[in-house]
Amino acid sequence: MAAMAPLKLAIIGGGPSAFYVASRLFKLLPHSNASPLRVHVFDRLWSPHGLVRYGVAPDHPEVKNCTHKFDETARDSRFRFFGNVNIGDGVNPIRHALQLPLSSIFKNYSHVLFATGCTLPVLHAELPPSEYCIPALSLVHWYTQHPNAPKPPPLHKISHVSIIGNGNVSLDVARMLLTNVSELSKYDVPSPVLDVLSKSAVKHVSIIGRRGPLEAAFTMKELREMTSLPEASMVPLDPSLLAHSPSLLTRQQSRVLQLLEKGSKNAPGSTEKTWSLDFFRSPTGLALPPRSSSHSRPPAHLSLSHTTLNPHTHRAVPTGKSSTFPTDLVVTSLGFHAEPSSTFYDPSLAHLRTISGRIVTSEGTTLRNVYASGWAATGAKGVLASTMMNAYDIARTVVDDWMGGDEDEDIPDQEEVLNDDLALDLEKLPEEVEMAIGKAQVMQYGDWKKVDDVEVKRGGKEGKERERMKWEEARTFLKHAL
Repeated sequence: MAAMAPLKLAIIGGGPSAFYVASRLFKLLPHSNASPLRVHVFDRLWSPHGLVRYGVAPDHPEVKNCTHKFDETARDSRFRFFGNVNIGDGVNPIRHALQLPLSSIFKNYSHVLFATGCTLPVLHAELPPSEYCIPALSLVHWYTQHPNAPKPPPLHKISHVSIIGNGNVSLDVARMLLTNVSELSKYDVPSPVLDVLSKSAVKHVSIIGRRGPLEAAFTMKELREMTSLPEASMVPLDPSLLAHSPSLLTRQQSRVLQLLEKGSKNAPGSTEKTWSLDFFRSPTGLALPPRSSSHSRPPAHLSLSHTTLNPHTHRAVPTGKSSTFPTDLVVTSLGFHAEPSSTFYDPSLAHLRTISGRIVTSEGTTLRNVYASGWAATGAKGVLASTMMNAYDIARTVVDDWMGGDEDEDIPDQEEVLNDDLALDLEKLPEEVEMAIGKAQVMQYGDWKKVDDVEVKRGGKEGKERERMKWEEARTFLKHAL
């Protein structure tokens, strides 16, 4: 029977979507000789959990509680994790990761799922990256100690930061810059990051959005946290921005306006640090100062077009007015997209091309038993709950396709690219991975739990959530632990 054929799934990407798919598959297909199932998760990062480890704001530890469920999934004997393995034929962004061609995956697995997320920031056309303009992702990677983390900006020379975009990531970055190190030190903030933040000269953060408060992308939770910052106060908004008929507002919009009208718990002018929400402003350019041989850092000048809302399209349109102000650093926070070099990437979508979770080639052919889940398939939208629901749907699709065997005639123009051998070895790994394991170049889940335990213990000694390791330290630790 077709249902007795092996279901040997390789998941490319080790973030929440991958673990949610795996957990759902294990629930749908309990341990049984009738369900020969294996799930192997590969991630180019050496540690698992993706955005939960390298994207969630450190002062939101409750969001990371999902890792307990991920640990439970990893304890299933049918699951294996292989970190520090970059799959694909493009440039390897992690210098120490094993490079594994996609063909090796296709040769060794009956099913493949891309759960690679959207890993690159959307850049602003008028604000090219420079020492004065960086994407928010660079700061996030820095304070979460991502393997690709850049050096931090010279915060000891920066007093004014302008953040372009008013989603939750923008507010996360603003909070990190305005919160006292004594408070942050309780959380999962690496010691080198705390050292830099302790010398920060940031006094004001401008959060700039091209539309108004009703269209802002932040959530009430994030906004409330900003208004409750213990050492910063909000610059009051122009009352005209808050004047809207209650009968035309949703409950959420009414709550946002009420909170904005109330302002921060600290009275304006009562704190050394401040922040502002600058609505109806769109960047048009950044004038960099002349290069100087001195140790000072003169400000750049950010130009903004004043906008208004088109009542029919609800898009921001220029009013013809503009303004310019000095700023020490511009941080763009405009969303994320998948890597253009990714196989099956669709430039018109900015993520992988799928239909009902199934990968589709640029020629319109559906690849049999090749899927995508999470942001890789939907684009950078939603939260962990929506990622989980999407993953559950994809897991059901995988099982339905597997149980259906060759009878899935409702999916035309299918192409086989995977191993369809009924005697496929469920335990066999790609040869390159086997060799890398022998050289301690690959992190497996049991190894990760040892590192995780040490990180938590080290943090506990300092009164914080954990103290993170980097790859070389983790690798050295595991070599001595063997």
